[in-house]
Amino acid sequence: MFFHKCTTSAAVVSRLQALLVLCIALPTLAHSTILEKLRDDPDLSQFYSLLEQNVVANYTLSLRSCTLFVPTNEAFQRHHGNTHVLYHIATVAMSQDQLSKTIITDMDGNPPLYVTKNRNGDVYINNARIIPSLSVVLSNAAGKRQVMHVIDEVLVPLTTLSTTKTDIINPDAFQFLQQADLLNIGENRLRTYRSQVTVMRKESLYQSPGYHTFLIPVDEGFKQTTRSSLVDNKVIDGHVILNNVIFTSAAQMETPQTTAAFEDNLKVTVSFYESNGKVYAKSNTIIGDGKHASGVVLAEIVKANIPVRNGVVHLIHRPLMVIDTTVAQFLQSFKLMDDNENGALRKFYEVIMDIGGEVLDDINNMGEVTILAPSNDAWNASSLNNIIRNREKMRQIINMHIIKERLNVEKIRQKNQNMIAQVPTVDNKTFLYFNINGEGSNQTITVEGGGVNATLVQADVTQTNGYVHIIDKVLGVPYTTVFGKIESDPMLSDTFKLGQFSNFNEQLNNTQRRFTYFVPRDKGWQKTEIDLPSAHKKLFMKDFAYHSKSILERHLVIADRAFTMKDLVAMTAESDSIVLPTFRDSLKVKVEEEAGRYVIIWNYKKINVYRPDVECTNGIIHVIDYPLLEEKDVVVGGIGGSYQIQENIYILLANIFMLAIAKFLY
Repeated sequence: MFFHKCTTSAAVVSRLQALLVLCIALPTLAHSTILEKLRDDPDLSQFYSLLEQNVVANYTLSLRSCTLFVPTNEAFQRHHGNTHVLYHIATVAMSQDQLSKTIITDMDGNPPLYVTKNRNGDVYINNARIIPSLSVVLSNAAGKRQVMHVIDEVLVPLTTLSTTKTDIINPDAFQFLQQADLLNIGENRLRTYRSQVTVMRKESLYQSPGYHTFLIPVDEGFKQTTRSSLVDNKVIDGHVILNNVIFTSAAQMETPQTTAAFEDNLKVTVSFYESNGKVYAKSNTIIGDGKHASGVVLAEIVKANIPVRNGVVHLIHRPLMVIDTTVAQFLQSFKLMDDNENGALRKFYEVIMDIGGEVLDDINNMGEVTILAPSNDAWNASSLNNIIRNREKMRQIINMHIIKERLNVEKIRQKNQNMIAQVPTVDNKTFLYFNINGEGSNQTITVEGGGVNATLVQADVTQTNGYVHIIDKVLGVPYTTVFGKIESDPMLSDTFKLGQFSNFNEQLNNTQRRFTYFVPRDKGWQKTEIDLPSAHKKLFMKDFAYHSKSILERHLVIADRAFTMKDLVAMTAESDSIVLPTFRDSLKVKVEEEAGRYVIIWNYKKINVYRPDVECTNGIIHVIDYPLLEEKDVVVGGIGGSYQIQENIYILLANIFMLAIAKFLY
């Protein structure tokens, strides 16, 4: 009996194991080949339909090992033009970790595909990302291993025009240049640049085997008659990134790549920059020479990701490295571009022209000028809706973006080191305040004007008479409350921190009130650490939140209106001193203007106003160089500091009392 039970149990286990194996094998049995997998997947039906019609592809799938790169139906919806099925097939089976730098395809001439990765580790085939969760490894009926990778974009090879009778098969970059008129690259013509490459005898650079990125300017970029003469052998070198194939989807934006023009006396890098759905190539001549000025040149990529035998070509709307336009001409170029809809500063140019165009004339007449130009996206802010048609107001706002000097990042950095961070705008009445955070590749530069903090998203676009910096917000149009401003401004972080200790900051979001807030900047609090070390130490301890709150309340004026510095100077002139209603009591001060700067006199102390009239949606902030603070404001005895100890004592006594009652009752 025991033996029989054991035998029965063993049989049951054996059957269960067989069933388990069958369950595991079911998905494979359901799709025993790649072709069947494609047939049954509704998201890949368009490629399967094309595959069925291709005799060579069917032969490969039936009899050979292969790798298929299969675009999704969604990818086909974005694709315009013919699909070359054999350009999606390689006759070697390769899983994702077996993919090499290049993959030879089954298309006529065997043009290669290029395998790259972005900074997140995603794998790209040319400009198409592999969706790793959908990759499949199977065998065909002949037992040949086959791999399918699903990709998010249709692969597009370089082909000739339908009218071309000459066969151009798998050309390198120089052959591409030579025969561009016969190739399917849209309306773009490359004759001027091709001529310069030949004149400068740089053919070998474009013929060099390997994996390179070539940036080639189209004829449209040479409308200025003298520009082609500026494209010498070093400029041509600056259009080639050696030993690095970069397709736009996989490109690490804002990461400088060294070019062939990177040597002891001339150093040029190229990086990619994206704005408003467009990708731009950006040359940065870090070290220039007598013929090549240092600075940044921005060129829109008008046709991207053209694969050639030795890399990838991107056609750009103008040559890199060449600095031959004024700031005004640079802005006007967005009107002249064929694809005006997507020019990086199209909306900025339109606003200038909408208010009459006189601003452009003013810029043109300036010897040296720097423009802080808001990007197209910046003009979509809802805060602009009510003023965009007010020509007078918009003229004031545009003027806030114009500086009458050549101000590049290096000069901004020098000004910050010398603590001269404020720069007058074109009307000399308003100032811009620059701040640099971080170092190296993590460095960001912000500029504050009229209550708005903007980030320089593209700096040092160099022109013959100055610079253009592209910023992410329109200056002078407040979009945040007093709370939002001090929370986001890196120069005001200490005041924000103190306000958080006692929940003081919460009221600053109230849009029903009008605040005038005298906010000490961080360097002001740092000065108190030297002048009043004991008071400073206590203020930045949570146990002294009561004191920090009392001191901040002294800085906050609450009234039925917000007061500009000009208002306060006028009020002082009338009565020698003014009393302003604060949260707790009142604030007695004098406000004067000295040599174009504002000064607050409080308790016989002169305190400079570092940034006046920072507008917010519910008031005005005046950034001051020193807090309204004295040593006696923070006292250890009495209320100061010991209030927390007293509170703890009261809690302890209450606990003892409760324990005594409990003991008595029980």
